[in-house]
Amino acid sequence: MSLWSRILDALSRLAPGEMLSVLFDRLSGPPERSVAFTIAVIALGAKMAKADGQVTRDEVAAFREVFHIPRAEEANAARVFDLARTDVAGFEHYAARIKAMFDDDAPTLRDLMEGLFHIAMADGTYHPAEDDFLSCVADIFNLPEREFRSLRARFAPGEEPDPYDVLAVDPGTPLEEVRRVWRARVRDTHPDALMARGLPEEAVKLGERRLIAINRAWERIQAEAA
Repeated sequence: MSLWSRILDALSRLAPGEMLSVLFDRLSGPPERSVAFTIAVIALGAKMAKADGQVTRDEVAAFREVFHIPRAEEANAARVFDLARTDVAGFEHYAARIKAMFDDDAPTLRDLMEGLFHIAMADGTYHPAEDDFLSCVADIFNLPEREFRSLRARFAPGEEPDPYDVLAVDPGTPLEEVRRVWRARVRDTHPDALMARGLPEEAVKLGERRLIAINRAWERIQAEAA
């Protein structure tokens, strides 16, 4: 049975009027982990799109770009998306469950944060409510504050990323140590590494933007040390 077949099977268990979060909490066993994660990601993306009070077509399109959905399954994904938008459960509920699923997989959580920033900026504005939403999700994911600042500076207009935040090193770190960190970040962000993690093409493109930021940060730190 395919992933989407299992998702449809899970949705069929919802009684009339039941919220999506009720079903989500029932999906606790290992065999249903991928179903629960997919539903949680769609729910989080839906609530991200609604954070500023309205869901635009651009935001929905951005969600479909980052969180790859087969064309044949778009109607099913839309049903999950709509159920999530009207769910009384807060986004914190879904974020906490995702964190529990991927507690030791920081790259996956970071990829998800990048996707949420992409959705937030799809309409061309970065609303304070979206910043509050993303900041809260980052806290739940235990994303370091400097990584959150770096992400926000890359996506939000009018902000310049701090090169030390981008590489997660402290000012004054020996240049050779910074070089080692830079090389490791480049290796982890290479398109081949992202595709090996199973990310869709659109998410790999976000990774390419991250790689550009990493290389620019290294160039700025080198220039300062010269």
